Amino acid sequence: MILLFTDFGWQGPYVGQLHLALAREAPGVPVVDLMHDAPTFSPLAAGHLLAALTTQMPPEAVVVAVVDPGVGSARRAILLDADGRRFVGPDNGLLAVVAQRASSVSAKVIQWRPPYLSATFHGRDLFAPVAARLYIDKEVASEPLAVRELGDYPPHEPLAEVIYIDGYGNAWTGIALDSLPGGSTLRVGPQEIPKARTFSDVEKGQAFWYENSAGLVEIAVRQGSAADHLGLRLGTRVTIES
Repeated sequence: MILLFTDFGWQGPYVGQLHLALAREAPGVPVVDLMHDAPTFSPLAAGHLLAALTTQMPPEAVVVAVVDPGVGSARRAILLDADGRRFVGPDNGLLAVVAQRASSVSAKVIQWRPPYLSATFHGRDLFAPVAARLYIDKEVASEPLAVRELGDYPPHEPLAEVIYIDGYGNAWTGIALDSLPGGSTLRVGPQEIPKARTFSDVEKGQAFWYENSAGLVEIAVRQGSAADHLGLRLGTRVTIES
C-alpha cells in the first residue's frame, strides 16, 4: 500500500490530485490517507507526527510525505529507507525524525523527473509518481545521500511543544514518552499538568497528560478541550521538569 501524509487539508483538490497521480502510475494499489492536517509550514513538527504514526506500517508500504513550504526551491527530493520502511518527500527536516529513530537507515537524492513538473505541486508531480514506481518496482534514478546531510537533521531530544490539536481539543506534543526521565513533571506556563493513565482516571474538567496511542505525550481535559482550557495552540511550549 501507499500511505499519504500531508498538510494539504481535507478540503479542496489537492488530496484528490495525489490519488489521481497514484492511480495513473500504479492502478489498483491500495492508498491510505494517513493524515492531511499535519502542521502547516512546519516540517520538523510534522516529522514527529510522521515518525509516531508510521511505526506499525507494513514493510512493503511506501509513504508519500509532503509538508513542503520550500516547494520549487533548491531543496532536494529524497528517498529514505528506515528499518525497511520507505518514505518519499522533501529534504527539509520532515523525514529527519524518522531517520533519527531508525536502527538501520539510508537515504538517496531523487534524480528522476516526470515529463511535466510544476513549480508548486511536487506532491502530485514528483513524490506520488516516485512512490508508485517504488511500489511496483520500476526504476527511480537516484544517488546516495549521507544521512547526516539530511536537511534540518534534529538533535536527539524531544520537541517539547504542541504539534497537533485534534478535534476534541487534545494537544499532542513532540515528546515521545520513552524519552522522558522517570517521575518527570510537565508544565504549560505556570500550570503543572499531572499524569494519568486515561480519561476515566481523572475528574470531569480536569487537565492531565498521558501517553497517547502513538506513543507521544498528549495533554487533555476529561470531557473538555485542553486547547480551550489551557489556551494551547500549535507551537505552545511544554516544560519538562525531572
